[in-house]
Amino acid sequence: MGKIKKIQNDCHRATYLIEKGQQTPLSIGERIELVIHLAGCGICRLYKRQSRWISQALRGLFHASAGHGASLDEDVKREMQEKINERLP
Repeated sequence: MGKIKKIQNDCHRATYLIEKGQQTPLSIGERIELVIHLAGCGICRLYKRQSRWISQALRGLFHASAGHGASLDEDVKREMQEKINERLP
């Protein structure tokens, strides 16, 4: 399979690049690879829009709660820590 065909058909890689691009700048090669894929894949274009929307909504929630001194209840914290400890080797 040619390089262009592989890029066009690799949705797993595209979703990785979409998420990576929200956290750090993509290299030129990664940006080109993603643009080529998105040009032919409507599902990944939709994924990119939805992922961006979810990230913005979460950032808004975290910023809003940080300004109000929101914190977890001590019982919730204890339950979370117990679940973490149960799964640790």
